[in-house]
Amino acid sequence: MLKVAIVGPGLVGGALLEQLVAHAKSPRFASLPISVVGLINSKKMAVTTTSFSEADLKNWKTAVLGSTAAPADLGSFVEQLAALKGPVAVVDCTASDSVASQYPSWLSKGLHIVTPNKKAFSNDYALYHKIKELSSSPKGPSVYHEATVGAGLPVLSTLNDLVRTGDKIVKIEGIFSGTLSYLFNNFSVPGAASKFSECVSVAKASGYTEPDPRDDLNGMDVARKVTILGRVAGLDIGTDTLPVENIVPEALRSVDTADEFMNRLPEFDGHFKELNDQALASGSVLRYVGMVDVQGGQSSVKLARYALDHPFASLKGSDNIIAFTTERFPNPLIIQGAGAGDAVTAFGIFSDLIRITERFGSHL
Repeated sequence: MLKVAIVGPGLVGGALLEQLVAHAKSPRFASLPISVVGLINSKKMAVTTTSFSEADLKNWKTAVLGSTAAPADLGSFVEQLAALKGPVAVVDCTASDSVASQYPSWLSKGLHIVTPNKKAFSNDYALYHKIKELSSSPKGPSVYHEATVGAGLPVLSTLNDLVRTGDKIVKIEGIFSGTLSYLFNNFSVPGAASKFSECVSVAKASGYTEPDPRDDLNGMDVARKVTILGRVAGLDIGTDTLPVENIVPEALRSVDTADEFMNRLPEFDGHFKELNDQALASGSVLRYVGMVDVQGGQSSVKLARYALDHPFASLKGSDNIIAFTTERFPNPLIIQGAGAGDAVTAFGIFSDLIRITERFGSHL
């Protein structure tokens, strides 16, 4: 039985709990036994030596982390998990730097880690290297982070398979942001009439953007994903050395609030229209892409033009698309689909938990 504990069970963690409850009632559970033994948020925590019931997990906010739960103490939470018999996987559903910095400590206690938190794999290279070192033994503990790039899409698992089988990666190119995918799929297409600020406004109202859309438009989320892919591919890169094009107009980067940014963005519709008109006149469209250039050394995150017959140009909605060009796949291997959302991100995490269950099955 793989025991699972979730740190920061918000929307994604809640979706994961729903999937794990359904799994426990399925025929698959007999060969892939997974139980939930711990939950912690910013205020409360709970750990059990057995497993939380289906009823508890369906009402986890009150039944598990309600008023009678213990005060949150991440250090104590981890110590209690480390004392449990059998393999335990900690699922970090936060976006916290401080939580990510504790991964080496968790690994040294024998705990497996599964996470959609990009920070440990895109921040300081020394932390990344330490995590890789501590999780390198075939006997465990292990670290899986499929959901850090493309949510539930099999992006990292595919890249790992390419690397482990000795294929030579030439480049990895993709549209990694659901927000920026949606924006340019609607703004930069032949016949579209919407202004850029209108597209941003609709995206924000539809919940596609961060509360402050500048956190999407500055490109740093894409830069983190490119850094993760580059490191898995064997490059020593980081967000501090990667060229990143910030498409937030310079005059709006320092305005105090998201509301002020949105109110003033129409002032720059002419700028974005000019870029789009130039692209369309050349038979192309604009797409915001990240590229890991393994062989050429020109990795980047930028707004680029793509011909109308290119796969990136025909993307719809808020989908992600990732193209792997390798020695074996000179015609790129392409992965496309929903790259954001609670259910698909939880699916990516769940898939990693199953990998741990299968990998350490003889120890369960």
